[in-house]
Amino acid sequence: MLELDLSEQIAALRSTFHDIRTVVDVDALTAEIARLSEEAGAPDLWDDTAKAQQVTSALSHRQGELAKIESIQTRLDDLEVLIELANEAGDEDSAEEARVELAAIQKVLGDLEVQTLLNGEFDARPAVVTIRAGAGGVDAADFAEMLMRMYLRWAEKHGYSSTVMDTSYAEEAGIKSATFEIDAPYAFGTLGVEAGTHRLVRMSPFGAAGKRQTSFAAVEVIPLMEEAAVIEIPESDIRVDVFRSSGPGGQSVNTTDSAVRITHLPTGTVVSMQNEKSQIQNRAAAMRVLQSRLMLIQREQEAAQKKELAGNITASWGDQMRSYVLAPYQMVKDLRTEFEVNNPSAVFDGDLDGFINAGIRWRKQKHD
Repeated sequence: MLELDLSEQIAALRSTFHDIRTVVDVDALTAEIARLSEEAGAPDLWDDTAKAQQVTSALSHRQGELAKIESIQTRLDDLEVLIELANEAGDEDSAEEARVELAAIQKVLGDLEVQTLLNGEFDARPAVVTIRAGAGGVDAADFAEMLMRMYLRWAEKHGYSSTVMDTSYAEEAGIKSATFEIDAPYAFGTLGVEAGTHRLVRMSPFGAAGKRQTSFAAVEVIPLMEEAAVIEIPESDIRVDVFRSSGPGGQSVNTTDSAVRITHLPTGTVVSMQNEKSQIQNRAAAMRVLQSRLMLIQREQEAAQKKELAGNITASWGDQMRSYVLAPYQMVKDLRTEFEVNNPSAVFDGDLDGFINAGIRWRKQKHD
């Protein structure tokens, strides 16, 4: 007679779930949703488009958090009923269904538990990711474009909003650099662990046949600050250059000089934007990213703790954090957490959650 006993596993899940609910503070989350819903229902909300988008995005994120909590509660209750029915009927199919559901809930709770570690000052903010090709010539430029696609696919798989702000294409293949925004719940806290130097080892499709090539790309992640929180930048401290937006091979995206490059003279920080059609919009977007970067620099200086907030803002080639090996064997390995997988294709297609979760846990342990 079938006797499926998963009571210990379910008790452990309920204990973990209770801890998560305590950290999340469901009552406070519900109150915040009510407040944001009231703001979203205001008749004059869309008089200020930027504020309206901020309110509706925050409301959507908070509702998603609460829905996930409520869904887990329901799934745990349903799982216990399924086990009881499987035992009463002696049904092995139902028992297997219960085992599969148990594993699925364990994964969801594991991911949610990691999110409770995201309690940094800027962790809840959207993330601005910049990827730059490093050593390795055309292979590095191609690798940088592979990483860009990887993060955009990760966002797409999770249903997160992403916006490419600027792309500088390389002459032969790939990109010199790219900057994009990912607006997701705790985007900066989540993606911040991806900052650093990434290394690719493969048989080069651009060089001599049969020769392995090692190339590098740097990933920078900063939080996109709220406009109310940004720092003031005197006009005398910046130089603004305008140029024509261009695509691969130098093809013109439009026929006007709408792209903007802003250089902060005291620090040498440079931000380029060409995603928007108008020069005014590109300048505004570039200024917001510049202000976010400068605020981080200011916080780092005040705290005298470099790399604390944005990971490695200017990743050095000696600080490799992940290797992607395509030849002579297949493996992607994080050199900080030791987390690894043997399916680089899936990773480059956006399967990053294992690396990100391991990175968040590693960061927490490192800072405790």
